[in-house]
Amino acid sequence: MRRGFLYLVAIMDWFTRKVLAWRISNTLDADFCVEALNEAIHKFSAPEIMNTDQGSQFTSFAWTDRLRRMGVRISMDGKGRFLDNIFVERLWRTLKYECVYLHAWETGSQTRDGVRKWMGFYNRKRPHSALGGKPPAVVYWQRIEQNQPDQQVQRVA
Repeated sequence: MRRGFLYLVAIMDWFTRKVLAWRISNTLDADFCVEALNEAIHKFSAPEIMNTDQGSQFTSFAWTDRLRRMGVRISMDGKGRFLDNIFVERLWRTLKYECVYLHAWETGSQTRDGVRKWMGFYNRKRPHSALGGKPPAVVYWQRIEQNQPDQQVQRVA
């Protein structure tokens, strides 16, 4: 946005770099992060391990309790250890340079719409060098099909 700040959280599959869910908020409370987590779990099931930084949203009772109730192991980076969360940091950098810095949105809803379009592009169309030039969603669904060849899988982009 041209004026003010918004906060973005993304739940990412580290193997394929697919963004499973994301939310934008104008506050730093944990609710928007838990909403994104709930969406990712609902659409794609609970992960074995959830890695985050030590931000207040991710150390909150709402976040950690949700993960514990699902049997998810919690991994938190050391303070200031940006390399531990490199995939999400790289996503932020790419989003900023390919989308955010190119627009001067006036409102939160305009920002949300712009980020939504870019996230769709990122997941479904943007080639990723670490994935052999394939977009994250393509690799994600190929991996699911390889691991569960006899089961029908509901595809959620």
